[in-house]
Amino acid sequence: MYNIKAMDPISNKKDFEDLTTNLRDLAYSYIEKYSPSKQQVKTYLLKKYLKKFQGSKSKKDISAIIDKIVSNLEKNRLIDDRLYSDSKARVFLRRGYSINKIGMALRTKGIGTENIKLSIEKLKEDKSDPDFNSAMKICKKKRIGPLRPEANREIYYKKDMGILARSGFSYDISKKILSMTQKEFNQLYKLI
Repeated sequence: MYNIKAMDPISNKKDFEDLTTNLRDLAYSYIEKYSPSKQQVKTYLLKKYLKKFQGSKSKKDISAIIDKIVSNLEKNRLIDDRLYSDSKARVFLRRGYSINKIGMALRTKGIGTENIKLSIEKLKEDKSDPDFNSAMKICKKKRIGPLRPEANREIYYKKDMGILARSGFSYDISKKILSMTQKEFNQLYKLI
């Protein structure tokens, strides 16, 4: 008639503690392996709960458990969105991302706008013109613009401009790089 287990507060508490311990252990292993942002940890734990545990806990209870685990991880400095944002921004810049693309990539990782602004300001302080340097890296990586044979440059100008635009670079920067000679490009690239 009645579900005795549902009415037993001791067994419910034990289930609750087991779930919390399991999720905490999953969070530790995830952090150890990937060094994620706060939002990535929350998403990971929610997915794992839905996949592994399939319990009858309410969404509110699970969110509370996950929030508690994440705040504990933050308090113990195992995750820090500010440091994550700074390190990812530097990695993306080395890959040749534009400032716009770096901001979008960090937003998709769940980083707050304040941390993104600070990270981008740090990049601009460290480098004289990070967008220009990144655009040069893209040209070198894809062998476009000044690195194309001189006979093909005019034919592929629009295509090269499109590649740089989709990478998040402004029209002025794209035009400036595509108008360089191969010798100028190589000299500037050595300085990066």
